[in-house]
Amino acid sequence: MKKKTIGILVGSLRKDAYSKLAANHIAGLFNNQYEVIFIELGNLQMFNQDYDDEGTTPAEWTAFREQVKSLDAVLFVTPEYNRSMPAVLKNALDIASRPYGHNVWNGKPGAVIGVSPGHIGGALAVSAVRVPLAFLNVRLMMQPEVYLSNVHQLFDGQGKLTDESTVKFLDKFAAAFRIWIEQ
Repeated sequence: MKKKTIGILVGSLRKDAYSKLAANHIAGLFNNQYEVIFIELGNLQMFNQDYDDEGTTPAEWTAFREQVKSLDAVLFVTPEYNRSMPAVLKNALDIASRPYGHNVWNGKPGAVIGVSPGHIGGALAVSAVRVPLAFLNVRLMMQPEVYLSNVHQLFDGQGKLTDESTVKFLDKFAAAFRIWIEQ
């Protein structure tokens, strides 16, 4: 039987982003039961409805929409930029929800994780991501909530998560998300 596929969308394009470190750790928690793929967002030009309306849809958009459509579940790992989500993540949400009536996010189980070197752990970014996801009919897992605060202190120089309480908490999150996906 084919494994279900979890797509991980990281809201930072920075090569050494803490959100990428967190996403890499979390991806490893699913590898035995699921195929996990990272969805590239950096190659998506900004959304403009005219492209679809005029039949000049960028090839990257078409490929992205097909990739999202093929996923069984989605996991968003986002930093917080100016008390909200990064533009690259909002752009991805918009692209895959269009053209109108062709929302490929529809019905997928999903979850959102916030990451921040600050003390609130990306809570406002998570909230900002959840608003359009609810409208797009992503079946959001609301608990346990994951806000990785002071993230710069959680990983070693090789990108390994070293904080034992965070490791245990993310194990619980992964177990809950597996159940959520299978419901």
